[in-house]
Amino acid sequence: MLSISNTFIRRAGLGLAAALASATLAFAQQATAPAAAAASAPAAAPAPSGAASAPVAPPVPTPGAAPAGLDQRVQDIKAEVIRLNRDLLVLEEELLFPAGTQVALFISMDVGKLFELESVQIKLDDKVVAAHLYTPLQVQALHRGGVQRIFVGNLKAGEHSIDAFFTGRGPHTRDYKRGVTMKFEKGTEPKYIELRIKDSLQRLQPEFEVKVWQ
Repeated sequence: MLSISNTFIRRAGLGLAAALASATLAFAQQATAPAAAAASAPAAAPAPSGAASAPVAPPVPTPGAAPAGLDQRVQDIKAEVIRLNRDLLVLEEELLFPAGTQVALFISMDVGKLFELESVQIKLDDKVVAAHLYTPLQVQALHRGGVQRIFVGNLKAGEHSIDAFFTGRGPHTRDYKRGVTMKFEKGTEPKYIELRIKDSLQRLQPEFEVKVWQ
């Protein structure tokens, strides 16, 4: 199963989601068709004066109005499509990044008032695996406690090294670039590594640290 390519998985997921979306639309059209047909049917001719009164016909649905409960069923199908897409993404990640070789890198910011982040570049074993240029809204999200997963990949068991380079503006709006390096051991379990930016109030300088989640 691990030989399944990333492209194949994504095409299968998108194709299935598109098929469900088409089925949803067809279902809605079929459900509203009887109402529209009934609305477009010619009205019955008035009965002659003095004739026996004919049975009263049921009210004709308003043109374009969906039968009761149809909207809820359509919403349920849409929700099912969303759940299916989520499950496909989880399956894709499990196939592409098995637990035994998976490594994930995260960016976080603790306060961060002494550093205005602009970009970051990350190397694993001297190979660039991630680079990101931040927008002001993304920096604000990090300030509010957000955590960004910047990379997920595979590493074999053994010793590895990580190098992260942060670029931005430090105290007094000066250009600031700082690097941090750490060696870590990859076992048979997934490895989660957090690259954290925090303020040092004693030194009045930003600090950068690498934290391996246990």
